[in-house]
Amino acid sequence: MTTVAEIIRDFLFAVGALFCVLAAVGMIRMPDLYLRMHSSTKAGTLGVGCVLAGVAVEFGSAVAFIEAGLVIGFLFLTAPIASHLIARAAYFERIPLWRSTRSEALDQTFTSGETGPPADQEPPSTARS
Repeated sequence: MTTVAEIIRDFLFAVGALFCVLAAVGMIRMPDLYLRMHSSTKAGTLGVGCVLAGVAVEFGSAVAFIEAGLVIGFLFLTAPIASHLIARAAYFERIPLWRSTRSEALDQTFTSGETGPPADQEPPSTARS
């Protein structure tokens, strides 16, 4: 006989696995570093969070729920920040954008007087090398 906890656990595992697969597909299909990072961070964080929630339901103890909640909270706080910092470093290293990228918000920010890449250098190319 299937219990409600088993159904919830299986659902969380399935959703988590689906999001992890979507993150992997995004890594393969996206054309540049920035889009790859975006897809893997968003889908991967949600996928791992669902899997950890499923593990907490499987064990069913208060300690498991607290530990899973702390790890999920840590992931949801650190993964987007790490992704942002990696993207910022890639921008300053002049990693090219995908050729179909329409606008570059950071380039507009730096031309408005804020500090950024040196003014004697050209902004990153939107052409893919």
